[in-house]
Amino acid sequence: MTYNKENIFAKIIKGKADCVKILENDYILSFMDVMPQTPGHTLLIPKYDTEDIFNLPEEYFTFLMDAKKRIARAIKKAYEPTGVMIMQLNGKEAGQTVFHLHFHIIPRKDGLNYKFHSSDPVNFNELEKEAEKIKKWL
Repeated sequence: MTYNKENIFAKIIKGKADCVKILENDYILSFMDVMPQTPGHTLLIPKYDTEDIFNLPEEYFTFLMDAKKRIARAIKKAYEPTGVMIMQLNGKEAGQTVFHLHFHIIPRKDGLNYKFHSSDPVNFNELEKEAEKIKKWL
């Protein structure tokens, strides 16, 4: 897939679409999600034209990690959630709907019924096999 320079996040970066900004510098922009899962649901994007994490230049990662930490801390203070979820999806099959790299930072509280895990635990032997597949590429 070729990066679409007219996606909504590219338009937000260029000032062609509105957003409610949280944090911004030369490398990143953070703003409120317009379709929040919970109050405080915040998005964080790099100011770089990439659909996914695989094509982002290394110098952006420090700025993204710092911003995620700062925003998560601020959400924790502002909403007093029992948890903060940081989620990032790569590709349609992973659930990505806007094809500009972005992170969701979402306050979570007891009673919210999010399910991002299987309902049954997997045998550790199976987990080891899957881990080895990933480790060989690190």
